[in-house]
Amino acid sequence: MATLPSLRLAGEPPAAPTVLVVPTRPGDPVRLAGRVPIDVAGLLEREKAKGAAGELVTVPGERRLLLLGLGDLSPGALRKSGAALARRAKDEPDVTLDLRGVALKDDALLGLVEGLLLGSYSFTRKSNPKARALKALTVVVKAPERAQPVVDRALAVVGAVAVARDLVNTPPAEKSPAWLARQAGKLLAGLEVTVRDEKALAAEGWGGTLAVGMGSSRPPRVVEATYRGAPEGRGRHVVLVGKGITFDTGGISIKPNASMLTMKMDMGGAAAVLATVRAVADLRLPITVTAVACLAENMPSGSAQRPGDVIRPYGGTTVEVLNTDAEGRLVLADGLAYADKVLDADVVVDVATLTGAMPVALGAKIAGLFTPDDALAAQLEAASAATGERLWRMPLCEDYRTALESQTADLRNIGDPRLKLQGGSITAALFLEAFTGGRPWVHLDIAGPGWYAGDDDEVTKGGTGYGVRLLVRWLEGLAKKR
Repeated sequence: MATLPSLRLAGEPPAAPTVLVVPTRPGDPVRLAGRVPIDVAGLLEREKAKGAAGELVTVPGERRLLLLGLGDLSPGALRKSGAALARRAKDEPDVTLDLRGVALKDDALLGLVEGLLLGSYSFTRKSNPKARALKALTVVVKAPERAQPVVDRALAVVGAVAVARDLVNTPPAEKSPAWLARQAGKLLAGLEVTVRDEKALAAEGWGGTLAVGMGSSRPPRVVEATYRGAPEGRGRHVVLVGKGITFDTGGISIKPNASMLTMKMDMGGAAAVLATVRAVADLRLPITVTAVACLAENMPSGSAQRPGDVIRPYGGTTVEVLNTDAEGRLVLADGLAYADKVLDADVVVDVATLTGAMPVALGAKIAGLFTPDDALAAQLEAASAATGERLWRMPLCEDYRTALESQTADLRNIGDPRLKLQGGSITAALFLEAFTGGRPWVHLDIAGPGWYAGDDDEVTKGGTGYGVRLLVRWLEGLAKKR
């Protein structure tokens, strides 16, 4: 598993830092001249540097001195700057960033620390990995004691993001549903955790998860984990439901090989909701949150579900399965119905790498948000703006529901192509809504931002841990409104 560098605050830089980093800002480089023995303004002019976010300039003859652009000091700019510095300094044992001359608001400092830590993340299974020696980050500020709570929050949340990334990046031969359930138990030690095996799932009627997992030699699991931070009988109970397909071949409706190359990431929603509960517990938020992670491996075999099968997810609604590669919505149907019928959720959010149509619509960096609730949409949009985990509200078109009508069951699991409505992400969301019992509900389709092909600002190649920072920020807001 990956490790992150330690990060500490200090009021003065160490006597002989391995690498000292001095900030610059657009139009304001001259004030640094008294702090470093060079003509900063002249150097930046020669380098055509403007102090933009993430801009790095090495001082000639001073390998251990870097100038870092901070841009407009917004959280997003500082997140970008922190990540750029972390990548530049990845082969150094320690780095000191001197911010005594910069006044940062709490959200801006939070963004900077998040960028430093998230940009330092890496994951490898190489037998002889290249040394990545960055072990310590020191951030020098005027009042370390005042800034420490901000850093503590960042460490808790980014630590959870790193775990989610680790789980997504783990190779699929290792990552069975049982393995992932065991990792969840370790991650959430000290909380209320229940793991249902295939026998318990059959006894309780988790028909969607069982159907998806029946083609694999490695049976499904469901992990339920609760953090009770609100006083008994007070505050809202939020349930987070995560899609946890540990590997997705498509089942009998098998994918082409190229489409399977990243399918170890198809449990990114489950990783996100489990890691979010860990972060919420570490932050001791006064709110009650339950994660329900539905874990299965979707494989083709003689025991796999077939197109044309009728299954019965939790609660009894029948579903005609016409494409076994539309499996994520089947496990989510179980989790959503359980949240409604048993957990009596006040708010339900499901997180899933659900549809290939979503990144076609929004690209690789933006998640789709579906909800009939304007207030919930506004809350999550605000959390998105604050964290930089981008999303876009998508429509729930009522007239598209006809595409899910089945002659033999209550619903079909894909839209009827004869209607030529397209909109696969919309019909998937409408399918999920049928299992929510009318409760306040949000669906986040993270098929785009759950995995990224390269390093980009605070996002690193592979699993991104998308959703953890977004959900924690949103839950912090809910906790304040209790």
